[in-house]
Amino acid sequence: MEITDAGKRTFRKCASSVLWYAVMLMLGFVFVLPFFYMLSTAFKTPGQCIAYPPQFIPNPFTLRCFETAFSQFPFWRYTLNSVFVTALCVLGTLLSCSFVAFGFARVKGAFRNFWFTMLLSTMMIPSFVTLLPLFTIYVKLHWINTYLPLIVPSFLAMNAFSIFLLRQFFMGFPIELDEAASIDGCSYFGILYKILLPNAKTVLFVVAIFALVGAWNDFFGPMIYLNDNSKYTLAVGLILFKSNYGATLDLGPMMAVALVSILPVLLLYIAAQKYFVQGIVTTGLKG
Repeated sequence: MEITDAGKRTFRKCASSVLWYAVMLMLGFVFVLPFFYMLSTAFKTPGQCIAYPPQFIPNPFTLRCFETAFSQFPFWRYTLNSVFVTALCVLGTLLSCSFVAFGFARVKGAFRNFWFTMLLSTMMIPSFVTLLPLFTIYVKLHWINTYLPLIVPSFLAMNAFSIFLLRQFFMGFPIELDEAASIDGCSYFGILYKILLPNAKTVLFVVAIFALVGAWNDFFGPMIYLNDNSKYTLAVGLILFKSNYGATLDLGPMMAVALVSILPVLLLYIAAQKYFVQGIVTTGLKG
């Protein structure tokens, strides 16, 4: 029986889809494998941790790793420090970047586009280049061994990417509403607070997620600016725990601490994935 052209096209389309999904499944497996190994190791016995070939499904399951880790590691102290720093960083980023993005999107002024281009160009500057000048400034301000170097920059709109995201949304919002509000006597702050921000919840949520993940996973800043072990965040605390406990072959406690440390961010992204994708699309970043 002769196959028609439509049948050939359908077959090629199905074959292409099968091949595409197969490649995606293989890549997904490669990316998920380290996380799955960490998850399984956190519930293993010492003998299972050093078994070869690796045993991916613990048998039996045990909470021994979590008990050992929490008894030797001040997990809750470092977690509270991370929560404190992260919460203020998210708040500062949302407040400051919203004001700056509104200025670039709505307030007319000379060289507005030039200064916005200069702002975006700062994203290409490696953070290590500004490390020494910032450290010198913080030393003169007596901010070393405090949380101020980690928090204050967030309130000064130093996140260019967040400003870009918010500006893209504000630029796409009808300007006629701003003009109508101005006629009714609304100020710039009123336009931002009463009109733009209530309609920018998805974009603000994306900015908050980026700020949260960046502050929660930040290792370099706390390591440089903090000297007191009791002030360390969770990212630095994990390295201390590794240096004290990582020399042994029993990787279970380390994997248990690492698993608990990433759970808040992981669960947040899973719960808010729809809003995350929606916010990216509404800013004009879709391909």
